[in-house]
Formats: sequence, C-alpha cells, structure tokens
Amino acid sequence: MTAVAVYVVAGTWLSAVSWPDLGLQALGLGAGAVVIGNAAASVLRRTPCFSTPADRVTLLRAVVVALCAVVGVPVLLTGARPGPLLVILGAVAFLMDALDGPVARRTGTASAAGARLDTATDAALVLVLSCGAAVTVGPWTLCSGGLYYFFVAAGRIWPHLRSPLPPRAGSKAIGALQPFALLLALTPGLPPAVGVAAAGLALPLLVFSFARDVVVLERRRRVLCSV
Repeated sequence: MTAVAVYVVAGTWLSAVSWPDLGLQALGLGAGAVVIGNAAASVLRRTPCFSTPADRVTLLRAVVVALCAVVGVPVLLTGARPGPLLVILGAVAFLMDALDGPVARRTGTASAAGARLDTATDAALVLVLSCGAAVTVGPWTLCSGGLYYFFVAAGRIWPHLRSPLPPRAGSKAIGALQPFALLLALTPGLPPAVGVAAAGLALPLLVFSFARDVVVLERRRRVLCSV
C-alpha cells in the first residue's frame, strides 16, 4: 500500500509536468496504475500474506517502472520522441534489478513468489520502454514488450506452459538485454542505427528464448503423458 501511495503522489505530479492534455495524463496514470497495481496485488494475494525485504526492493522498482509508464506510454498517441526523463527512469529501474536478488540471498528470504514478482516487473519495464522505442525505432519494438504477455496468455489455454523451468544463465542474459537495448534506442544523441541494431538483435534472441522454453515444456508434457 505504501508503494501504491508513493506512485499516486509521484505519478500525479509527473503526469501534470509531462503532459498538458488531461487525456494523456489519464492514459499515463492509468498505465502506471496497472503496473503498480499488479505488483501490489501479487503480494496481497499470497497465502499466507507476506512481504520480504527483497519484495520491498522489487516494489520500489515497480514504482519506478510505473513512473516510466506515465512518461512513456502516451507517446504512442502523440508520436513525439520521448525525452531523456524516460531514459533516466528506465535506467534506474534497470539497474535496480541487480539489487533484489542479492537482498533475497543475504536475508535468506528467496521465494518462488518473489521470483514471479521480479519477472513480472522486468516484463513491465520492457513493455513500457518498447512503447517509447516504437516512436523512435518503429512499432515492431512492441513485439519485445508483448512476448512475455503472449506467453502468459498461452499458459491460460495450455496449462503445461505454466510449469516451472530450470534456471538458465543464457535466458537471464537475454532478458537483461531487452531493456538495455531499448534504452539505447531511446537515448538522445545516439545515432539511430545504434538503436535499430540493438533492438533488432534483442528481439530475435527473445523469440528464440521463448521458443526454446515452449519446446522444453512441450517435451516434458509428452513424457508425462506417456508414463
């Protein structure tokens, strides 16, 4: 609830500063509310309800991602290039991703629920940054932001896609590459070719990563069905 309150105060101020039009303000605030609302709900739905120190770090990062949404999502309607504020907030959220894991390990509070919250926050950051990059690079960058949600939606239809996967260093590296590449595409002053190349490299790798996960889960399902 503290994270939601911080977002309401900071997001309202930031939207008023960033967007003179009330419609754009409402769009940005609504997008950010979805981000922070989902993060808070993932904690409140736990049974029993608990929040670890690492969760609080992730919730703080979710607030920053929600503020990115306030700044970045409305550009889809305006078509204006996002300002440096989106890059600054996005970079802060990106760097904060390196904090919650060590905090969880140091405090001995690592959990599957915390990992899911962290993954969902990562995905929200990529989606928000892809909205900004859609203006600077092209609308195809929205595919980078939407793949995670497509995978989650597919899991609603085929439940075996929701099964846990073994941790892979390669998958983590590909996941970390996505926001970094989009931040390059959004950074003012960099040649456009750099942003196009970075985002163009990151997207096929992300497609490969998700496709590999689907293959692994499908093979596991067939093995279980044959037993």
